Amino acid sequence: MNKYQLYKLLRKNEDLKNKRHPMFDKNRFMKFLMVFMWLYYAAILIFMGVTMAIGMKGAYNGVAAFHVLDGWFPIVLLVDFWIRFVMQDTPVNQAKPYTLLPIRRSFLMHTYLIRSGFSLGNLYWGFMLVPFGLIAIAVPFGWIKFCGWLLGWWLLCIANGFSYLFVRTLLTKHMAWLSLPIVIHGAIIAMMFVPEHNWLDMPCTVLLNAFANWKVLYIIAVIAIIAFLYYANFLLQNTMVYNEISKKEEVEVKNTAKMSFLNRYGRLGEYLKLEVRMRTRNKTPKMQFAMGIGFMLFFSLIMYFTDAYDGGFMKSFICLYNYIFLGLTTLIGVMCHEGNYIDGLMSRRESIYQLLRAKYYFNSLLLIIPPLIMLPLMIAGKMSVWMNLGYLFFTVGVIYPILFQMAVYNKDTFPLNQKITGKQGNTMQQIISMVILFIPIGIEKLATLALGDPWGYILLMCLGIVGVTTHKMWLKNIYHRFMVRRYINMEGFRATRNS
Repeated sequence: MNKYQLYKLLRKNEDLKNKRHPMFDKNRFMKFLMVFMWLYYAAILIFMGVTMAIGMKGAYNGVAAFHVLDGWFPIVLLVDFWIRFVMQDTPVNQAKPYTLLPIRRSFLMHTYLIRSGFSLGNLYWGFMLVPFGLIAIAVPFGWIKFCGWLLGWWLLCIANGFSYLFVRTLLTKHMAWLSLPIVIHGAIIAMMFVPEHNWLDMPCTVLLNAFANWKVLYIIAVIAIIAFLYYANFLLQNTMVYNEISKKEEVEVKNTAKMSFLNRYGRLGEYLKLEVRMRTRNKTPKMQFAMGIGFMLFFSLIMYFTDAYDGGFMKSFICLYNYIFLGLTTLIGVMCHEGNYIDGLMSRRESIYQLLRAKYYFNSLLLIIPPLIMLPLMIAGKMSVWMNLGYLFFTVGVIYPILFQMAVYNKDTFPLNQKITGKQGNTMQQIISMVILFIPIGIEKLATLALGDPWGYILLMCLGIVGVTTHKMWLKNIYHRFMVRRYINMEGFRATRNS
């Protein structure tokens, strides 16, 4: 069997794996919603491309519209980079089942790296760039210049994708590597927004204009950068994925805290200890927690040092994001990590109810962190104290009860220690995550519009206080509904435990 035949076999096996997945038939409606959201955001990008092209042609006298966009292309790449954490999986998930077969691991890595780096996802920004280029470049300057300009954007998106894969893989080694993109992207944003003039405007415009004019040296230079990032990813992922799959890891003996002060709370205290140890011992929850802190610091620092996010929507989004992120990363998959040992939990009466209470109390206590991070913003007057109080209580009393409903329906086991080859969640969880990120902002805007600035946030606080005071009631309701479906859920946890 030659390499081409082997590649076709890998593609065929991947299609069969997706079709034979136990959730394939049950998630058809969610798949339809996912396609709808994909088309919805594509329509938004098309609208943005058309409106920017028309607006820039009239707003910047003597300057081509596409030169204006080119001067800000780092912002597009930064957004693309961080969106990939949600949307793009690492390429080695598909390689895992074949590592013990007589297939060269280098061939597997090359296959999935090429498919990941040159996937159709890198063309998604074309929904904005193509209509923009048709109006701003093709009509006044010709099709040859338009094609070269699009080629440049595509190559830059490929390079951005490989840089994301490199950082994502380094994060599996240590979360301190998250500071690498934060520092680099922070420096880029500082050079664009802190000075009076954008320092990157001219270099970016020259680069994209060189692509539009088909200057070969610039094209070769970017292709060389892509080749370097590709080879770096190949070496790094080939080594680290092999170590993870073979369970090769360094074990360090540590003296763990006994947390004896929780003993007074009985079984609830034991489950609180379990929550703390899961966040501090297991790689996946620990990585999620560290990433949450990193993102919160990143957005807060950008808002503090620049005026880029002083608008009403972005201010609300950052405030909401900081409050929900730590809980969202774990509660959207509530009970999924416990699927690794669900049989032991089900052996004791009402242990699931006590576990749910412990999760609610623990995640509520974590909400002490966001106000501390955003305290400089409140002191500087860039963020309202009432907004923080409103989103704090709304998160713990409204958003968390919604997320806890997933405990009834989640039945896929998430790995506790695998970070490259672990599952990323099903479609329903991803859609609920997107809804949680934007619906509260709409409620806040309507409340403040109807009642005024402080009273709208007070309304959010009151809604949250109702949820907090009735938490035992709705947690008990979730527990009873979970027990009705316990055999279905346990079957799903067992079936996906090692998949």
